[in-house]
Amino acid sequence: MARKDEALQKIESHEKLCRIMQKQTHDKIHSIETQIQRIESILLITSGALISGLIYVIFQLITK
Repeated sequence: MARKDEALQKIESHEKLCRIMQKQTHDKIHSIETQIQRIESILLITSGALISGLIYVIFQLITK
């Protein structure tokens, strides 16, 4: 019976460790998602500004 209790204790400890690691992994993934969304926003704004600037330059060159 002692071996069975010991085996159950090991399984429970392992499951607890797995849950902790799963939560840490989830938190890290969430953090990375937030960073990616921020980078996407910066990239879109920068691209929009660059395209607008190029359109303005082309327009100025055509009208002169």
